[in-house]
Amino acid sequence: MKKFSCFLIAILLMACSNESELEKEIEKIEVQTKIERFDKKFATSNPSDLPKLKSNYPYLFPEQFADSVWIGKMNDTLQRELFDEIDKQFPDFEEDTTEIRAVFQHAKYYFEAFRAPKIVTVISDVDYKNRVIYADSLMLIGLDNYLGKDHRFYSGIQEYIKNNFEAEQVSVDVARTIAKSQIRGPQDRTFLSQMIYYGKLYYVMKLLVPFKENAAIMGYHTDEYNWALANENYIWRYFIEKELLFSTEGKLAERFINPAPFSKFYLELDNESPGRIGQFIGWRIVASYMENNKVSLQQMLNASSEEIFNNSKYKPEK
Repeated sequence: MKKFSCFLIAILLMACSNESELEKEIEKIEVQTKIERFDKKFATSNPSDLPKLKSNYPYLFPEQFADSVWIGKMNDTLQRELFDEIDKQFPDFEEDTTEIRAVFQHAKYYFEAFRAPKIVTVISDVDYKNRVIYADSLMLIGLDNYLGKDHRFYSGIQEYIKNNFEAEQVSVDVARTIAKSQIRGPQDRTFLSQMIYYGKLYYVMKLLVPFKENAAIMGYHTDEYNWALANENYIWRYFIEKELLFSTEGKLAERFINPAPFSKFYLELDNESPGRIGQFIGWRIVASYMENNKVSLQQMLNASSEEIFNNSKYKPEK
């Protein structure tokens, strides 16, 4: 028994050493992290500065809106209050780029064609569904979505939505938008396909932000993630016994995939469960597939949901 314990410790130490060497290699990757505080420039401008702002940031000024709209925003007291709160939370955002730079370095390592985009920070009027927008060479970050979940500006938003309105989630959301750009959507309408899509997404996100806890990557509180781990076997048996994997029933997404305060098993435990539990199971299946098969990251991303499921050897512990 002693020999076996020593063997396990040796394996763990080797794994940690390999991970450490990999991270050292990734740290050497050169990437530019350019951040422009458009939110600050707009908030400190007056109407006479508008032509220059429009010239420098044409993509932020849709042509269908007259100049009077932007001038109105410049003079709007709520907009100014929003900016003041952003400035308190992120006084040095353009300089404090450590985590975002790390995301870009990891993205470059795993996806050779990746090029670090220019980041422009904006006030999005708390458009929390589009907190980070990424398109090739440009990334927009709505900093007003990260003022802290208890901020008064979020008083009308449901708890399960605003739980991630924290500054620490910025790099996670940056990783999420990059990961989404590398993954094709679900290949069919089955519940399994939807789960595997999110499994691929979270697997890639973990590669991009290895310094974040799994709970943060999923947007769970620690106790929610621990609940999912503790009940993983039960959740999986439920999915199998109810024959849900290959079902195309639309309500399954509402029950187990889409954002919600809790997952809907229609049992007493519902209120204890976090929402999006199907996404969690998808991640566990994909992680099991990668652990049990000698395939590259790109091969996994190209693999079908059935191929991943059939070869994952996924079996939650009882």
